[in-house]
Amino acid sequence: MSDREQEIRHFLVAAGWGDARRAPLAGDASFRRYERLYRDHSTVLLMDAPPPNEDVRPFVHIARHLHGLGYSVPEIYADDEEAGLLLLEDFGDDSFTAKLQRGDDEAELYTSAVDILIDLTARPLPENVPPYNEARLLEEVERVLDWYMPVLTGGAVPPEMREDYRDRWRQALGEVDRLPTALVLLDYHVDNLMWLPDRDGLRRVGLLDFQDALAGSPVYDLVSLLQDARRDVPPDLAESMLRRYIDATGLEEDAVRTAYALLGAQRNARLVGQFPRLWVRDGKPQYLRFMPRVWSLLTMDLTHPHLAPVAAWFDRHVPLERRGETLPGAPS
Repeated sequence: MSDREQEIRHFLVAAGWGDARRAPLAGDASFRRYERLYRDHSTVLLMDAPPPNEDVRPFVHIARHLHGLGYSVPEIYADDEEAGLLLLEDFGDDSFTAKLQRGDDEAELYTSAVDILIDLTARPLPENVPPYNEARLLEEVERVLDWYMPVLTGGAVPPEMREDYRDRWRQALGEVDRLPTALVLLDYHVDNLMWLPDRDGLRRVGLLDFQDALAGSPVYDLVSLLQDARRDVPPDLAESMLRRYIDATGLEEDAVRTAYALLGAQRNARLVGQFPRLWVRDGKPQYLRFMPRVWSLLTMDLTHPHLAPVAAWFDRHVPLERRGETLPGAPS
């Protein structure tokens, strides 16, 4: 038995779940691992987030904040923050993804998800949440240079190309600050939203995977939801949800639409670099299957006038016909 497994067993015994049957759940792009625990007619979830690669304290901090605002987040039944172990409320298997795959009402699900973001825009920030500032935004888009371009070309990006790329993004992203700051949950998409039909109003939406939350543009999570790397969101549905958000928040329309395009491009550029990183560095090639969709979304966002300098960089270094092609050496 590994040291980690012994640590987990001691934690479960102390929490009163030492005799539970354990079943692994699908993982994500992080080092976190999840298990569902069964005992009698009850279930809970174990989050195994081993230090130093993971830290459960941000999850606990944001969960308590969101719970205080009245949203549905998993209750924390037991915790060992130093060991990176949490025992959480089980929201079941009705993720938005599962419901969409069953053919459930797409408009109802997306409307419920957008209404959370509308409400969150006007809510106070938690204490000590890191900023989603220019430095962070630029670091993320540079993953294109650090991971995608070396795989595509077989060599490192020259310093002058990197500086040109950064300058163009820096010029474009200045427009993001036109909107007030709000809590950004960061991974707000249908895989991380649960349907809880026995609850009322906004509480019907269960929130997961918010431990990386930041203080930034309120439009970022709208981008995450409607420009989803994992599934095609019908353009008319995306536009109706964007319209709903603008009308309900009262935010200035041009500022919202500009931020939507800029942050869409930023997020999709990050993923263009992140998915090869997950393959090369972390041995997770499965995310490469999303590359064509991400490239399509990025290309769409780059048509916005404020992104013309960035679009010109991509046109020169990754022309349209090369976007989304299988990367050299990638598994078939």
